[in-house]
Amino acid sequence: MSKEALSRRTFLRGLGTAVALPLLDSMMPSALAVTASSSTPKSAKAAAKVAADPRRMVFMFVPNGMHMADWTPAAEGALVLPPTMQALKNVKGQLNVLTNLSQMNASGRLDGAGDHARSGAVWLTGVRVRKTAGSDIQAGVSADQLAAQHIGNATRFPSLELGVERGAQAGNCDSGYSCAYSSAISWRGESTPVAKEVNPRLVFDRLFGNGNDMENAEANYKRDTMRKSILDFVREDARDLKNRLGKRDAHKLDEYLDGVRDIEKRVTSSSAGARVDPRLRPDGIPSDAGEHIRLLGDMMVLALQTDSTRICTFMLGNDGSNRSYRNIGISEGHHELSHHGGDAEKQEKIRQINRFHVAQLAYILEKMQAVKEGSGTLLDNSMVVYGAGISDGDRHNHDELPILLAGGGGGTIKTNRHVRYAKETPMSNLFLSMFDRMGIREDKFGDSTGKLDRLF
Repeated sequence: MSKEALSRRTFLRGLGTAVALPLLDSMMPSALAVTASSSTPKSAKAAAKVAADPRRMVFMFVPNGMHMADWTPAAEGALVLPPTMQALKNVKGQLNVLTNLSQMNASGRLDGAGDHARSGAVWLTGVRVRKTAGSDIQAGVSADQLAAQHIGNATRFPSLELGVERGAQAGNCDSGYSCAYSSAISWRGESTPVAKEVNPRLVFDRLFGNGNDMENAEANYKRDTMRKSILDFVREDARDLKNRLGKRDAHKLDEYLDGVRDIEKRVTSSSAGARVDPRLRPDGIPSDAGEHIRLLGDMMVLALQTDSTRICTFMLGNDGSNRSYRNIGISEGHHELSHHGGDAEKQEKIRQINRFHVAQLAYILEKMQAVKEGSGTLLDNSMVVYGAGISDGDRHNHDELPILLAGGGGGTIKTNRHVRYAKETPMSNLFLSMFDRMGIREDKFGDSTGKLDRLF
């Protein structure tokens, strides 16, 4: 048993440092400690559970479509993992594959070419974007940012935007479309894409800084020049807190801080040799594509685990990205390969890239499944949407999108299934249904026509 009750907003503090904590037993609302009995009102138990196990939304985007033959399960009903998803076997019970969801506002129509730009900008907005390479960009508020407007004030960060490729906010990146469209899936307003952070070191600094610029600069200097850890700055606070905790909470705290330190070491290691100007902090971007994704994914999980945010977006590439994947033996560019024209060798390499991305997803989902929260796990209390805004990269079509939904949504989602909807069912219908799980009431979003059935 814990010795005293703690606020869910307890931090370990030190010079330039604020370390948020995971959910401890001593933070649990009292109603959760009461066994199911007639003396405890059901409404009180339900309210306590929501407070202890907040629901989260995560959107993970992959560029250039998918090799759909290896993505789509053969039959509806109980999920049988297709070849691309084999890495997800350890979390299969938490998955749904959703077939025939579409973003038809990303189609060319009279605007012609520019499918990659439209793919990124429409994926979470569901609205048609203005074709322009100038400053008069126009899309719509994205699903993540609408949710942040409603519930973002409950957490330290209303939302967290991550990615592995930097993106320009101006210039012509796709057939007369601004670069802002293909490099951002999160839109705070019709003309305001939300910039993503690609540097793990800067994400780490943001998550564990205390908001005081002068103190943060001093702490960062000491960490860089004196090989200090952020845990050195909160050591006394951590020791005092452990003395107030019960045995189980003290053990959980030790495990959590060990995890933070492990991530910090990896961030520091990835920065080695990256400093160009000694007055600047090292870049911190790993050269290995997998480690880059996993490191950002680990920090995303920490942000969710500590309730620092409940809403995240993560772009595993800008749409139209032509980066190569030499880490898995592929030297050609991803976009180049996606225009395979039926070539078997190119299709096999697209399969390998798809499986690589899914393996990184599996790593993140397994991390979420390992975090215990109340009567379940972080993954139980989350909804993770993974997929692309283009189906077949060679066809550039925006119907029958590859969409996977992971997590239990706080026990409200029926999982381990393949659900096939009517053709051209708006993906925005999924967002409306997810808003309900978050306690957000919206009757319309993007091009929605209603809410999804057979899922929640």
